[in-house]
Amino acid sequence: MADCDCLAGCPFFNDKMGGAPALATLYKKQFCRGQFESCARHIVFKALGKPGVPGDLFPNQIEIARKIVGTQ
Repeated sequence: MADCDCLAGCPFFNDKMGGAPALATLYKKQFCRGQFESCARHIVFKALGKPGVPGDLFPNQIEIARKIVGTQ
């Protein structure tokens, strides 16, 4: 699996969001360095650009991402 193309500028990947470090490590492995196409932040980024991604959106919040981009 490939790394997400947004790693360099992603606040989540670069620990600029609050949250549980152990959980963040799991999400980074699952989403950032794995199935990044299913990351909520990546979905919104691809649809709306960086300004469209809420600062508090976590990779696992797919339902919120779908509402933001209007696919639900």
